[in-house]
Amino acid sequence: MNDQPPAVRILWEDDALLAVDKPAGLRALPDGYDPAAPHLRSLLEPLYGRLWIVHRLDKNTSGVIVLARSAAAHRSLNTQFDQHTVKKVYHALAEGKPEWETTTVRLPLRANGDRRHRTVIDPQGGKPAVTHFRLLERFAGYALLEAQPETGRTHQIRAHLAALGLPIAGDARYGSRTAGFERPMLHAFSLDFRHPISRAPVRLEAPYPQDFQAVLDSLRRAGGMPWQRR
Repeated sequence: MNDQPPAVRILWEDDALLAVDKPAGLRALPDGYDPAAPHLRSLLEPLYGRLWIVHRLDKNTSGVIVLARSAAAHRSLNTQFDQHTVKKVYHALAEGKPEWETTTVRLPLRANGDRRHRTVIDPQGGKPAVTHFRLLERFAGYALLEAQPETGRTHQIRAHLAALGLPIAGDARYGSRTAGFERPMLHAFSLDFRHPISRAPVRLEAPYPQDFQAVLDSLRRAGGMPWQRR
């Protein structure tokens, strides 16, 4: 068994910022149950010095993540995220056939809302959550979607797609019925924000990882998924 942590590709590096393409399977922060397990900061800080996590991705979500290299940069970036001026774009392979080209979901969410520790729709006790979806490509029983969350609730995209009856392929926790995936097919594709020091616009993109691209290639070749449905 290979116990080495997955490689992390650098997307941007300067005195204020470090942006990376986080691989699926690597946590952004320490695991409360296994503090010794590798995480993003533990891999990068020996090389780049102290780093501040600005936002998070689930362990099994791949893609763009930004870390600050100073307290000042951290404050500036936090303000942009808090004020919803950062444009976050994710790509997800969903099960089902959306009947729309674009749609917006406005359903309040409550984290850790059931025995399976899922984020649940809760109109009374949930926090406001807004996600814009756009259809990118149709397949036989699946759809490649762009998701642009305005808010940053835990598992927001996963919960909103499940509420639409379009769970992310491989996300059994939120209703996926497809076997054969090692993780939910969710990728943080791009981030747009202002540089915390120069205020110049910054756009970062992460290409699809190998597993995500392989699934799309298979769907395009065969017109369907080469795995069994549960």
